[in-house]
Amino acid sequence: MSFQLVLANASAVASQAEAPASPTSIATLSSMVGGLIVVLLLIFLLAYLVRRFNLVPSSQGVLKTIAVTPLGQKEKLVLIEVAGQQYLLGVTPQQVSLVDKLATPVEVSTESFASRLRQVKASQ
Repeated sequence: MSFQLVLANASAVASQAEAPASPTSIATLSSMVGGLIVVLLLIFLLAYLVRRFNLVPSSQGVLKTIAVTPLGQKEKLVLIEVAGQQYLLGVTPQQVSLVDKLATPVEVSTESFASRLRQVKASQ
């Protein structure tokens, strides 16, 4: 008797395997593929906009921005380096003014977020 139940279950599984995919699973798959295509298009669009409008500053140019300190909503001090010489500039919406040409270069430490996090954890 149990052998007949096993054969019946095996034939039921085989008939389900041969049946075509149900419309709901095709709809789900097409929805997932459509969502993936939309996300990929969004990534490519954002990458194009970042490159087109130069939103990521490059450090390989002649001018290198070392530090920026905001003084107000639209005013800031900018420390730049040109050919090994550092300049402190005052920047407003109307003009850019040379504040000082630094005789001795300022060394700015560039610590990573991970190293700062380790320092904070160690101090606690």
